[in-house]
Amino acid sequence: MTNMICVGSIAGAYGVHGEVRIKSFCAVPEAIQDYSPLISEDGTQEFSLALIGHVKSGFSARIVGVETKEQADALRGVQLFTPRDQLPSLPDDEFYYSDLVGLDVQDTGGETIGTVASVDNHGADDLLEVRLVGGGETALIPFTKAIVPTIDMEKGLLVIDPPEGLLPQ
Repeated sequence: MTNMICVGSIAGAYGVHGEVRIKSFCAVPEAIQDYSPLISEDGTQEFSLALIGHVKSGFSARIVGVETKEQADALRGVQLFTPRDQLPSLPDDEFYYSDLVGLDVQDTGGETIGTVASVDNHGADDLLEVRLVGGGETALIPFTKAIVPTIDMEKGLLVIDPPEGLLPQ
């Protein structure tokens, strides 16, 4: 799945005729239907979808072959992926979350802090989960220009300037 990018997820059923609620992770949320058919994370299912309306936090959609509320409910939580080469190119200062996972993290003094384990967004700002050097402990780093001034994809490096107290001692 390294060449696959998660572009959305199925949030559950919407109505009684097999419609689903879709949460889009695309910069232009409606673009999710342009990448159809979408693929499940394990690669075993394909979803041809068409958006039919707006709902709170997403869209209502029809998926080919899903005709009942029970079928739609069974898809709750399924993440939707598309091949990386289907997505548009990004400007130099923008990145897909998956591009950042695995990058080495250093502070502005060149000291290695750890490795990016994931990039999350729980409604406010993006957070980098950094697996710290020396063990299983992680730190959440706000993904802002002030705290992450440099990302060098060629070197596989992300430089952070963390405020006092952000990292465990």
